[in-house]
Amino acid sequence: MAKAITSRSEDYSQWYNDIVRKAGMADYSAVRGCMVIKPHGFAIWEKMQQQLDKMFKDTGHVNAYFPLFIPKSFLSKEAQHVDGFAKECAVVTHHRLMNAPDGSGVIVDPDAKLEEELIVRPTSETIIWNTYKDWIQSYRDLPLLINQWANVVRWELRTRLFLRTAEFLWQEGHTAHATKQEAIEETRLILDIYATFAEEFMAMPVIKGVKTANERFAGADDTYCIEALMQDGKALQAGTSHFLGQNFAKAFDVTFLNKENQQEHVWASSWGVSTRLVGGLIMTHSDDDGLVLPPKLAPTQVVIVPIPKPSPEINDAAETLMKELRAAGVSVKYDHDETKRPGFKFAEHEMQGVPVRVGIGMRDLEQGKLEIARRDTKEKSFVPKVGAATYIVNLMDEIQENLLQRAKNHRTENTRTAETMDDMVSILDGPGGFVSAHWDGTSETELAIKEQTKATIRCIPLDGRDEKGACILTGKPSAQRVLFARAY
Repeated sequence: MAKAITSRSEDYSQWYNDIVRKAGMADYSAVRGCMVIKPHGFAIWEKMQQQLDKMFKDTGHVNAYFPLFIPKSFLSKEAQHVDGFAKECAVVTHHRLMNAPDGSGVIVDPDAKLEEELIVRPTSETIIWNTYKDWIQSYRDLPLLINQWANVVRWELRTRLFLRTAEFLWQEGHTAHATKQEAIEETRLILDIYATFAEEFMAMPVIKGVKTANERFAGADDTYCIEALMQDGKALQAGTSHFLGQNFAKAFDVTFLNKENQQEHVWASSWGVSTRLVGGLIMTHSDDDGLVLPPKLAPTQVVIVPIPKPSPEINDAAETLMKELRAAGVSVKYDHDETKRPGFKFAEHEMQGVPVRVGIGMRDLEQGKLEIARRDTKEKSFVPKVGAATYIVNLMDEIQENLLQRAKNHRTENTRTAETMDDMVSILDGPGGFVSAHWDGTSETELAIKEQTKATIRCIPLDGRDEKGACILTGKPSAQRVLFARAY
């Protein structure tokens, strides 16, 4: 089964596509640029969704749902916003089909043209702020902390499963506040939630930072982000949290009566992560034998395989172990399919990234042992049957930590400092990775560096030191280093 996967060293892009499809994560659809998320891939997204949803609700947020369609006029109300999304919008112009007069099939009914075209949401700021206008009158109505789980459409021309598709799933939070400081604190709070989720659950280390003016969200005053480094040395923007100022409140005239009995526009944030995280998970941990999943996000954390086939004794041992593991909150599967040999099952579960595999054979049972293999290192151990469940629970914690540490080591080894443009080009054309370098703070210089290197400023790190220097392109003064990389 592993032979079906192209090696990372041979063709990283093909390796990624092979894993997505061979591990049963997703498939191409009849609609160009859209994907079918298969059960295994969707189960991983569900685990992500459940954990993030809990983290949002633990901090006072609630879920709602807003329409898929947005009147075209709404996008005209915030100039930067429409500029940012105009080229990616799908537009609904008619509301009815009819049979073609010549019997060739269905056609658009020319008499069913909409009075105003509808945009299939690329993001929901406009429809939500139009709604908030009716919900907010007084400071007593604030803060408004709402999240929605939804799909959005951005008409991408170059797509890749999970990483960039015309339609994708995500969550988008939209909050309204009485003060600027509250809105900024909300933006930073969500950034911290995203970073915690990425590191503690995805085992994917991230750098928190703020985007440059060129890279920030259309219509935002500031965009905060988490950036991760993939195995091929490219960066992945894994989540963004935007301080919107009063831009959308002014565009949609959303005001409130403050404590001083004065009318004021509300302050806002928006934030989101998407199914792109599934792609990040794959590229952070997987190997040439298939998917590697951190236990906290694995749909099946443990699989039990009878060797060579089920028997009453093996079934009893498997049942006992499953009860103990489920009591400890572990998701476990007993693969007793007699149409497949153990070796095929091993390869199949390895491909799907199951963190722990337990082999139960009669000879081992007679010795009171079980064979336990971990997916991250491929190491096998023979463990006493009594106490095996406790061993496995501890092993999963060890696997989770090992994957995070391995990814941190990779990032450290592939973060380099450049003092000149020659340094940067040499790094990017060679090993790749993050490049820490000085920049003079101007959009013109940022775009010139991008044109020369195909690298963008991923973020201005929040934990960056005040380290004065000279811009690698212009030689002009720079207050701190920023992080460059080529990116997905």
